[in-house]
Amino acid sequence: MSIDITDLRSFYASPLGTVTRRYVGRAINRFWGPLTGLRVLGLGYAPPYLSTARSEAERTIAFMPAHQGVVNWPSTGASASALVDPLMMPLPDASIDRVLVVHALETVESPSELLHEIWRILTPGGRIIMVAPNRRGLWARMDTTPFGYGQPYSRSQLKSLMRQTWFSPEGWAETLYVPPLTSRLVLGTAQAWESIGAGFSLPFAGLHIVEATKQLYRPGTVMAVRRSRRTAPVFVPATASRIGDLP
Repeated sequence: MSIDITDLRSFYASPLGTVTRRYVGRAINRFWGPLTGLRVLGLGYAPPYLSTARSEAERTIAFMPAHQGVVNWPSTGASASALVDPLMMPLPDASIDRVLVVHALETVESPSELLHEIWRILTPGGRIIMVAPNRRGLWARMDTTPFGYGQPYSRSQLKSLMRQTWFSPEGWAETLYVPPLTSRLVLGTAQAWESIGAGFSLPFAGLHIVEATKQLYRPGTVMAVRRSRRTAPVFVPATASRIGDLP
């Protein structure tokens, strides 16, 4: 189950969305590293977290899944966003240096196919940052935020998924210990929730954020099979000849 682009925009325009952008953005920025001269892709609904990349990278683009919808991004200048099938992205092999996945892994049809496709477009040694709802956290249990839709994950499930798709985890972070409530009192104490949760490594963070590196192995034929199914010819049966037409 996915969430519509209109709901995503509304969420990030709300006070709770502002808090989300602040703490998730901080965690992501710790993983980016130097981006000068690199090509960056945001997949899912990543514009709220792409400002750092856009100011530093050689090129930054945003791909949004067809089932979700697309918005023009950035709001000024030439558009760098596109509506795509995330399992068959219109990019050549080894063309992207960094990929940020937000609001995509938990709602995609096949997470393993998604990661195989990201593996394909990443350069050797390229890195991925994935943001996924924590199955033990409150954010995955309440559909008042975009992270309450789709399939949440435990850390062990994410590790297993990455091993299956030729990625090596390099760094982990958890964030959004604050409950996903719109109360001003709760939002006003968000920093205290984050400090206590991170300080004691509490298990109920709202999100996992993991950075992983592309391993230099050749992935299986998952995408080849999918592409062949998409492009297989359809044979239309011809009308049978009448007996009187036979020589």
